[in-house]
Amino acid sequence: MPRSGGTYATDRSSAQDPGEPQMDSTQADPTESDRAGTAGGPASGDGSRNLVTLSTASMFPESTASTFEVAARLGYDGVEVMIGIDQVAADVDALEKLRDYHGVPVTSIHAPTLVVTQLVWRGTGHWDKLRRSAEMALALDCDVVVVHPPFRWQGDYATGFVTGIAEVSRETGVRFCVENMYPWRTPAGEYKAYRPTWDPTDEPFEHLTLDLSHAATAQVRSLDLARAWGDRLQHMHLTDGLGSFRDEHLAPGTGNQDAAQVLQHTIGHGYTGDLCLELNTRAADSRAARERTLADALAWTRDRVAESVDLAPQPS
Repeated sequence: MPRSGGTYATDRSSAQDPGEPQMDSTQADPTESDRAGTAGGPASGDGSRNLVTLSTASMFPESTASTFEVAARLGYDGVEVMIGIDQVAADVDALEKLRDYHGVPVTSIHAPTLVVTQLVWRGTGHWDKLRRSAEMALALDCDVVVVHPPFRWQGDYATGFVTGIAEVSRETGVRFCVENMYPWRTPAGEYKAYRPTWDPTDEPFEHLTLDLSHAATAQVRSLDLARAWGDRLQHMHLTDGLGSFRDEHLAPGTGNQDAAQVLQHTIGHGYTGDLCLELNTRAADSRAARERTLADALAWTRDRVAESVDLAPQPS
């Protein structure tokens, strides 16, 4: 059975296995802007089920395999697999081998809904790609699939997304957590690329992913989104940003999104979902530098979670 996923309460060695799958030489950059060309827990929010996980996007341009290696060495609780980062990321058997070899669970799947991952499972329809993502999640013992809202040019998939995503969630038993995005800012003004919208707040989606970097790019406050969403917040990409038109994916606490306050609020209100670090580390000039960034972000997050637990209201 898949592990019980997070919601609000209301509701090793660095040596590589010689048999470990290798990445393909052609990779899609998962943290680039999408612009083309440019289950319950204690009501007090005790933090005991807030897994701190590492997205495979955080290791780009390194491989999916390297993410499991680094996550194990640094002590992350799990890995979110971005389908499309390389061939291994779309191969359930390869992911099972990596999971078992490194002892790090797959805790969530990111569906191939970015511009740069559109060619994954080529010839497969949009809804079937989501079903295949759900099958991967269940095969890997997790029940969260992160999904972006459709692009306006994606036809019936876009126009039927609101009702369709609810149907495919019921059909598969997987929580498709729709992620907040941002308007594309151009010299000519804002371009609304997503349908029905980049902001899922007023849409009837049951499950949502909060991405702090996307909120910064949209020039909105993550804390406001978290407050508005309530128990629909099921998953978090704990990142940061400074409001640039680029989707920055900074380490939490280094931007303008008040990440510590977001954790205090959500955990204080019973959020028990994963805190997935989806960071842009492409500027790192070495593996060691990349690992330092990811180790620091992990330590920062665990410290803030502990502080949030201490501040959370306790049952009387």
